Amino acid sequence: MNTELIIENTPIGNGHPMFIIGEVGLAHDGSLGMAHSYIDAVANTGANAVKFQTHLAEYESSPFEQFRVKVFPQDETRCDYWNRTAFNKKQWHELAAHAREVELIFLSSPFSHEAVDLLETCGMPAWKIASGEVSNLPLLRRLADTGKPILISSGMSSWLELDEAVGTLKSLKASFGMFQCTTSYPCPPETWGLNIIDEIEQRYNCCTGLSDHSGDIYAGIAGMMKGASMLEVHVVFDRAQFGPDVKSSLTFEQLAAQVQGIRQIETAISRPVDKDAIAVATEETRKLFSKSLYAAADLKSGQIVSQDEILIRKPLIGIPAAQLDSTIGKKLIRPIERNHPITLDHFE
Repeated sequence: MNTELIIENTPIGNGHPMFIIGEVGLAHDGSLGMAHSYIDAVANTGANAVKFQTHLAEYESSPFEQFRVKVFPQDETRCDYWNRTAFNKKQWHELAAHAREVELIFLSSPFSHEAVDLLETCGMPAWKIASGEVSNLPLLRRLADTGKPILISSGMSSWLELDEAVGTLKSLKASFGMFQCTTSYPCPPETWGLNIIDEIEQRYNCCTGLSDHSGDIYAGIAGMMKGASMLEVHVVFDRAQFGPDVKSSLTFEQLAAQVQGIRQIETAISRPVDKDAIAVATEETRKLFSKSLYAAADLKSGQIVSQDEILIRKPLIGIPAAQLDSTIGKKLIRPIERNHPITLDHFE
């Protein structure tokens, strides 16, 4: 299967390290300073990319749009929320530049053609599509026109809707990957849907990922073990923060631990060990911890050794304990002092 993607010179899939995205979304709540702080915090975790969302209310919303979770009392409508938390073109450029300065790939999900146009001026290296936009085929076609990789979040979509989206992208020869995603905030283990990671790869022959809303580090690690090449997780500075996605987010301490765990597991998987070679390398240490046969009393030359006259003790100096049965009944050709090891040259 050709399931490799390349985003800003970073290869993804086909045995490459997992591509990890810290999703800020709108956790900055419209504060430009907070958005910049999020970039630095994501960079410090060792993640590969930081992701935002670009909402332009007049081009994506209508007065009929309802809140999923209305947590901000100052916003009467979703349009009010989008407008209050929006950044202008200059600010988006500053955020993108900041991300590159700290060696992060900068991503932001567009929700309109106009948002695509704005983000294109920031030099977007790839596009992440929110699950609600999968059936927005005109947007998918617009993104395919840019020639950049497209990362789809499967979220609320049926297989039929995903088939149509993938068919559209393939017809335009667009490079794409897909995330298994459960639209639940937070997402309990019984709905992680790890089995869908394999199903996506088999169905679409594409790079796969997990967009996780569990609020803990375990789903992402499990996703990596199931073969996901990409991971997206929401992040916040503190779980006591105010906001609709906080319960489904990781703190930066958690994300750093998750990244470290994934990297260590990747190293372990990529470095198979030879059990026999380990035994050879630890031979001297094994002698300290292994047991051999010792004399339980002073034994005379010519004596036939019985089991009562043998002790099993550390370290391994003489005949190994595993050879006890074959040693019993043998005739000594020289004496052994009590508590001394029994060796092969004590016998004929």
